[in-house]
Amino acid sequence: MLIDFFYTLRAAKVPVSVREYLTLLEALQANVVGPTTESCSIDDFYHLSRTVMVKDEKHFDKFDKAFGAYFKGVEMLTDFTKDVPLDWLQKILEKELTPEQKAAIDKMGWDELMETLKKRLEEQKERHEGGNKWIGTGGTSPFGNGGYNPQGVRIGGKGGNRSAIKVWEQRAYKDYDDTQELGTRNIKVALRRLRRFAREGSAEELDLPDTIRSTAANAGFLDIKMVPERHNNVKVLLLMDVGGTMDDHIARVEELFSAAKAEFKHLEFYYFHNCVYDFMWKNNKRRYAEKFPTWDILRKYNKDYKLIFIGDATMSPYEILQTGGSVEYNNEEAGAEWLQRLTHTFPKFAWINPEPQGVWQYRQSIAIIQQLMSQRMFPLTLKGLEDAMRMMSK
Repeated sequence: MLIDFFYTLRAAKVPVSVREYLTLLEALQANVVGPTTESCSIDDFYHLSRTVMVKDEKHFDKFDKAFGAYFKGVEMLTDFTKDVPLDWLQKILEKELTPEQKAAIDKMGWDELMETLKKRLEEQKERHEGGNKWIGTGGTSPFGNGGYNPQGVRIGGKGGNRSAIKVWEQRAYKDYDDTQELGTRNIKVALRRLRRFAREGSAEELDLPDTIRSTAANAGFLDIKMVPERHNNVKVLLLMDVGGTMDDHIARVEELFSAAKAEFKHLEFYYFHNCVYDFMWKNNKRRYAEKFPTWDILRKYNKDYKLIFIGDATMSPYEILQTGGSVEYNNEEAGAEWLQRLTHTFPKFAWINPEPQGVWQYRQSIAIIQQLMSQRMFPLTLKGLEDAMRMMSK
């Protein structure tokens, strides 16, 4: 049974070896998980096999997909077609509520609130914004976020009026996979426009054109000419939006990230969510524990770095313009302030947007970001990348 599981991981490009496979078998024989343990489930085996077989966190996503494909038991936590565990949800909510909130929820009634939520989840088939019924953003529906209802269940997002009775969703972002294989070399070619080469160091390489000319001028006697080796001297600071609406663009951003790591020798990258604030991170699984203050990033890298943002710039305008606008915490300074500091520190900058350019005019937040970027926003297309690289190379 498990030999097929091993080959499934290999086919998914998870770098597992025979030694790790044998270690997994030894763990099972030692009943680390199994019939003699207090409890055993597919989850126990999942955690054991991932611990043994995966040596680098960046492969967790590949492992999860392969595990789910092989055992056919991994379901999306946000699958709205599944039944809502109402009894469980009510018990959890009661633990979270303040006495004032418990008194307020009695206006609608627990049973009615939970049954209505279940019905909405079964009926709703798409994203909704505004209104007073569907699960969505804005409006006065008791389910969703960004609106107002004193007896509601907040599902995702940031509590605008601080009156929701429970945050339904705890985000868990994934790092972009920098080993993503590209289906085309065109992205690398587009990025190559930004590369600047310089002659430096003592290492030498063959100067073929000059060798041919000198040999011809020397009556055919070989006259080898050497020059100092050329080095890729361009430096890139890559800041990538992750999570939320960016989940729709993961594949293309991974391709761009992979190409950038291949093309630029001096590449530094950080993640942010929606807008840059006072800190960023390099590992999404530890984004709360390993924060990099934006001030430190501004001081660490000099103005020689080319600054590239990758994000859909799709958010509420207050997330950019207001203090406390972040959907994850109470930021003391507006995101617009940090964007201006970054663009002033790194004069060569551009924003790459994976959203289709045709919808930009309908997103107020995109217009605001474009203004903050001095209109240096380009679509994530080959032409858009070429235009961005050409602009920053001047």
